[in-house]
Amino acid sequence: MHRETLINEAKEIMKPNFIGPEELKHFSLKAFKLDKIGTTVPFPKEELEEKREHYLLIYGASQFADKESVNIKNIKRIVSEKKSVPNFYNQDWYAKEDFIETPIEEGWFLIRKDVYEDSRAISPDELMKIHVFPSAVKCVYSFFVAWVCNDMKLWYEDFVWCCDVDHNGDRIYVGKYHDVDEFNNDGFSIHRHLALRNCYTCID
Repeated sequence: MHRETLINEAKEIMKPNFIGPEELKHFSLKAFKLDKIGTTVPFPKEELEEKREHYLLIYGASQFADKESVNIKNIKRIVSEKKSVPNFYNQDWYAKEDFIETPIEEGWFLIRKDVYEDSRAISPDELMKIHVFPSAVKCVYSFFVAWVCNDMKLWYEDFVWCCDVDHNGDRIYVGKYHDVDEFNNDGFSIHRHLALRNCYTCID
């Protein structure tokens, strides 16, 4: 079985769930550096056929055209400067966290566009026994690229767990652009799931 697929063949298989070099050129907020793509994607046709309904096949560009890193910090700054939609939810707790400085890994990846329904309200520790969580930067990149380039709204009313943790070891989760209860403003959110530690106590 061939372990790679030509880009044009992958695009034909994935159809709207494909974001490659041509699609990324429509990212109006800032141009990406796209000189390392090659001619194939590192997935066999059989895997793409199996995942084409529920996954996006995306090329992750690790640099913008000016060689600035594609990370959460820079994506948020660019989105804020452009005052564009989609945008980020107004929060700054993670401004000094290491995970927002991590650039996305260069290359093609598959990411699930709809959540597993049976994963709702299950602890991340339990889910990690079954699933491999994506990185926060991969989720942020996918969300903004999919919306701007393909008019696709990922995880619009849901949070998704990430493999990253903050400096206290609390797990990161992201998403839920729209609050179905309309209590909070729209915006892509980045949160942390607080783990119980000795500093959590009670009074009466």
